[in-house]
Amino acid sequence: MFYLEAVVAAPHLLLERMGHVALVTMNRPEARNAWSLEMIARMADAWDEIDGNDEIRVAILTGADGTFSAGADLKLMHADQSANPWHARFREDPVLHWKSMLRSYRLKKPLIAAVEGYALGGGTEIIQCTDIRFASSNAVFGLTEAKMGLFPLGGSTVRLRRQIGHTAAMEMLLTGRRVSAEEALRWGLIGHVVEPGTAVAEAMKMAELIAANGPIAVQAIKRSVMESEYLPEAEALALELKIGQPVFKTQDAREGPRAFAEKRSPQFKCQ
Repeated sequence: MFYLEAVVAAPHLLLERMGHVALVTMNRPEARNAWSLEMIARMADAWDEIDGNDEIRVAILTGADGTFSAGADLKLMHADQSANPWHARFREDPVLHWKSMLRSYRLKKPLIAAVEGYALGGGTEIIQCTDIRFASSNAVFGLTEAKMGLFPLGGSTVRLRRQIGHTAAMEMLLTGRRVSAEEALRWGLIGHVVEPGTAVAEAMKMAELIAANGPIAVQAIKRSVMESEYLPEAEALALELKIGQPVFKTQDAREGPRAFAEKRSPQFKCQ
C-alpha cells in the first residue's frame, strides 16, 4: 500500500492530501512526465490509497512543471529494465500498468484532470478515465501512436468515440495530429479551458464543491453512471434503484436535510 507519507520516497509520483482532496502529480518533468516503471507502480498504489481512505473524497490528476504527461517513455519501453528495482512489481502483477492507466480499473471516487501543456499518447488516454476535465489554454492533446506504428492500448479505440463522437475520435486516432485546448473543448474531450498555470487551482475549486457533498451519495452517483452506461434503459433504471435507494438509509442522508433545516453546513461522516 502506498501511504500518503511515502511521497518523499516517490519522486516520480507525488500524492498529497488537502482536506478531503487528494492531488496526484506525475513528476518526471525532465522527461515531460513520461511514465517510468516507478511512476506506473506508484500510480496503481495511489488509486488503492484514494479508494481505500474514507478521508479522501475527490482526487485530482495533474503533471509537474507545466506539463501533464507525454505518456509512455518510448526510450524505456525498448530498453532492458530487468535491473530496475521496480521491475519486480510487474513480474508479480503483469497487468499492473492497465490498473495505473485506469484501463481496467475505475476509481470509486470522482477524478478531475488538471492539464497544463502536453498531454500526448497515454497522457490523452488517461484523461478519458477522468470525470471532470480542466485544461490550460496552451494545453496540447494527441493520440500519436499511429505516427510511430504503435497502437493506443489505453482504451482510446473504445472510449474516445463514445465520449466525443465517431468522426472526431477517428480523426484523432488515425491522423495522430495534435489538438489544441479550444478544439478539445469544442469536441467535448475537456470541459473547461483556463488560464495557463491555473488548471490545478480551478480543479481544486471544483473538487472542494464535490467534497462538501455527501460522499456516499457522490460515490453512488458515479457508480450508477458508470455501471448503467451501456445498458438498455429499463435495465439501467432498475440498476439505478438498486444503487440509489440504499443511500436514503444512511446517516448522511439524514444529516443533509437536518442541516438544511437548521441552516448550517452538513457534517457528513461516510455513514
